[in-house]
Amino acid sequence: MSDQAYRSKQPRLTTPVQYVKGIGPQRAELLERLNLRTASDMLFHFPRDYRDASRLVAIDQLQENETASVLGIVREVELRNTGPGRCILGALIQQDQQYLRAIWFNQPWVQDRIAVGDRVLLVGEPRFRGFRWEMAHPRLETVEDDESISGRILPIYPLTEGLNQTQMRRMVQGALQQFGDQVVEVFPAAYLQEHDLMTIRQALQQIHEPESSQQLEAARRRFIYQELFVLQLALALRRQTLDSRSKAPSLPVSAKIDARIRRLFPFALTEDQDQAIDEIATDLMRSTPMNRLLHGDVGSGKTVVAEYAMLLAVAHGYQAALMAPTELLARQHARTLARDLHASRVRIELLTGGLNAATRRQAEEAIAAGQIDLIVGTHALLSEGLSFHRLGLVVIDEQHRFGVRQRAALRRAELDPHYLVMTATPIPRTVAMTVFGDLDVSTLRTKPPGRADLYTYLGEASRREAWWEFFRKKLNEGRQGFVVAPLVDSTEAEGVASAQQLVETLTQGPLKDFRLGLVHGRMSSAERESIMASFREGTVQVLVATSVIEVGIDVPNATLMTIESGERFGLAQLHQLRGRISRGVHPGYLCVFANADSEESRKRLEALQRSSDGFELAELDFQMRGPGDLFGTRQHGLPPLRIADLTRDGQLLEQARLDAQQLVAKNPQLNDTDFRHLHRMAIRRYGQALDLADVG
Repeated sequence: MSDQAYRSKQPRLTTPVQYVKGIGPQRAELLERLNLRTASDMLFHFPRDYRDASRLVAIDQLQENETASVLGIVREVELRNTGPGRCILGALIQQDQQYLRAIWFNQPWVQDRIAVGDRVLLVGEPRFRGFRWEMAHPRLETVEDDESISGRILPIYPLTEGLNQTQMRRMVQGALQQFGDQVVEVFPAAYLQEHDLMTIRQALQQIHEPESSQQLEAARRRFIYQELFVLQLALALRRQTLDSRSKAPSLPVSAKIDARIRRLFPFALTEDQDQAIDEIATDLMRSTPMNRLLHGDVGSGKTVVAEYAMLLAVAHGYQAALMAPTELLARQHARTLARDLHASRVRIELLTGGLNAATRRQAEEAIAAGQIDLIVGTHALLSEGLSFHRLGLVVIDEQHRFGVRQRAALRRAELDPHYLVMTATPIPRTVAMTVFGDLDVSTLRTKPPGRADLYTYLGEASRREAWWEFFRKKLNEGRQGFVVAPLVDSTEAEGVASAQQLVETLTQGPLKDFRLGLVHGRMSSAERESIMASFREGTVQVLVATSVIEVGIDVPNATLMTIESGERFGLAQLHQLRGRISRGVHPGYLCVFANADSEESRKRLEALQRSSDGFELAELDFQMRGPGDLFGTRQHGLPPLRIADLTRDGQLLEQARLDAQQLVAKNPQLNDTDFRHLHRMAIRRYGQALDLADVG
């Protein structure tokens, strides 16, 4: 279609971006790098930040330690090296006859953003130094000479090479003028009023060209709520679909069955375990599939709860499958089940990718014939060649490593199995409502009685030899230990501990009189299993490893752990590693050596030393590191959030979740025309990830 034909047509949100006012073919190519292809994309290309130029301050009116916005011209730029890896970048800013010095410590890349003659906006806290005002680490934006910014709150957009903020602001403004009135409101007017939400057109205007900080906040709240509401709507639709269309076997628990199962456990269950079992038993009694998440702290006894659920399925003549993400974890589960059920007639089979063809074929035939009750395995359980006889329950460990579609792959019979998914890491509340939002949640906080104390130390270089002396003393008393490194070999990163290097150093140094073994993710499963068997039997006294031992290792005699380069691990991961020790009657001792140069690293390590509460640490880790790749790259495949922030918007998330669930409960098909656009948005954005195609 010709340019003239496009311009003559009624503006549409699907208009290619090159036909948006002020863009054209050349800039359209640059915008393609940002995935901005249509007019709609431009409208919803939200700013990543803002600079407040609504109250510009003259340099001679600055007040110490009061955040101010200053507009001026760059007159000098100088970068000085102050030592190895250290530097100071200074810029002299002129405003009329007044001057201000901006400085950045150890940030040489800022020099690429500033040049003599530039017109710049600085936002920071000024201090008076040597008869001149100075700003350390101010936020910096270059402003073109012909752009008027006085009295405005400036949006700061994600950019690509070849575009600056002034150009992007003008292109978005052009899109607003040309297409802003084409955007359809997805919420009914009464709903907007009830929930105190801006209209979509007001919000678009205010998020790109805010009149005040209050208007900006109201606009952001509208879009954050909408994004979270659409996600929660998709999750509610998935849950409603499973409940209404899927049929599962009813597996009621009786007093006789309960007594038979509990007799197999040589210990009393905790109150939390009993509560979780009650919740699971209530679900299994229904003829709709259970979809429940079981999470708890390290050592809280999740496996016992899962065993109870699997044995309940077996008691009714059904099979149960336990799926783990790694062969190491699958083998650990198989050993635990064999130990706990050795006095029962329950038949257990391990099915992993590491089995030879003949053994695997024999196992698959036995499973298909109903000769196996409990099947433990890895992704091999998803194999097309595997046929279950009567699958009643699926337990998935480390659920975040398996997607919704992988769960669905196990539905091959007339009846769907029930699902219990577990994670070894306590889940922050906002994550539970998103990544695990289609599941009911059971929580284990208390640990079984009899667990010994666990002591955590932050190692100092000057005390390293004292720690190894203590380590040797405990080994000589008959205990075993771990030494953990973040990398396999030293070629991966300079100055970071590696497992292979540690084996050499320790066998020639502080642990030369002891038997060491090495495990890491690059070894074959047979090699890893051989070393692990030697460690469990006590032949290997010290296991040097990477984070491959984070889950699936249960050796009660292992009470010692040294973690090297601890700053390379997340807080939740450090807590998981710590959970490998003190699993028996002897106290555990952890020492973490780290190069904690950053404030975040220090906070993380100090929190680990201060607290042994996995839930507290999970929330703190989440606050410090954010959701990371909870969205996007992990296998569950939920698209990333565009404007909402789970670490900041928890309260709004809870409201959106409640509203979405109530809406679907009132109108499961969402055929009410007032909400048809939201329904389409939920299917379009999350349909594939959540298997919602048939809902649409």
